[in-house]
Amino acid sequence: MMAQDLPQLLIIHPPLSFTHIESQLSRKFHLLRAWESELPLDKFLTTYARSVQAMLSSLITRVNADLLRLLPALKLVATPTAGVDNIDLVECRQRGISVTTSGSAFSEDVADIAIGLLIDVQRKISAADRYVRKRLWTSKGEYPLGFKLGDKRVGIVGLGNIGSEVAKRLEAFGCIVSYNSRRKQQAFPYLFYSNVHELAANTDALIICCPLTDQTRHMINKEVLSALGREGVIVNVGRGAIIDEKELVRCLVHGDIGGAGLDVFENEPHVPQELFALDNVVLSPHKAALTPESFERSNRIVIANLEAFFSNKPLVTPFNG
Repeated sequence: MMAQDLPQLLIIHPPLSFTHIESQLSRKFHLLRAWESELPLDKFLTTYARSVQAMLSSLITRVNADLLRLLPALKLVATPTAGVDNIDLVECRQRGISVTTSGSAFSEDVADIAIGLLIDVQRKISAADRYVRKRLWTSKGEYPLGFKLGDKRVGIVGLGNIGSEVAKRLEAFGCIVSYNSRRKQQAFPYLFYSNVHELAANTDALIICCPLTDQTRHMINKEVLSALGREGVIVNVGRGAIIDEKELVRCLVHGDIGGAGLDVFENEPHVPQELFALDNVVLSPHKAALTPESFERSNRIVIANLEAFFSNKPLVTPFNG
């Protein structure tokens, strides 16, 4: 079958996993590669994509009213990620456009990094590594003690696909798990707190796993960080803007909280420079989800959703938030 006879799939910016999925997509769909065109985006879309029904999104593609206005036939936005903060869900709903995500494809890998960051901050692994490399062990002696993870009270913000995997791992370490979520999850035995301030006040560490929405933006604010306390640790594998980053930096610099493990930031790839000198902070370049295995799982889900859509079958992982 010729490419032009295949169902059209619009891609404005290639997602991170594109090199892993390009050949599979090319066999099944006619790819409209907007990023390769010399035309301005609006001209490309009005020229080639007026009748396109499906689009593969990426984190840097802002799927908003201005874009959707140029795509009158669009009925599906498929994203190979778990997050949808780049997509105007209200606008999609009003236009009858379905949105699919990667489902739980990245959940295990993100949970692994969340626990890794927590252990690193608690046991000072990265800081101790720098201590050895700078040959300070021989000149200054033993490195300061870290804290054990077992028996710690750990609060999870967002007990969804990722949060539940984090909880499973924390249980294996002997932690006391509690959580805050949009609603109480009857399937889990953990203590539920209806607001994050109360959760922070009753935990030794917070792990942020929820999506970024209008309701969760800067949800972790000065009051929540103060409730976490001077020995409390915060880990963020959700989205950077869930935490008030300026307030977080202030708390860390002044010793108002004990430490932080951060995989995400409010203005990526820019990271507040005040954090670079702090040994109680572990930084990661938004890579929690990025493994070959998770890309493979996500790609299977993307293709399954696209095939279901073009076959008029139920979508595999529709976003219903």
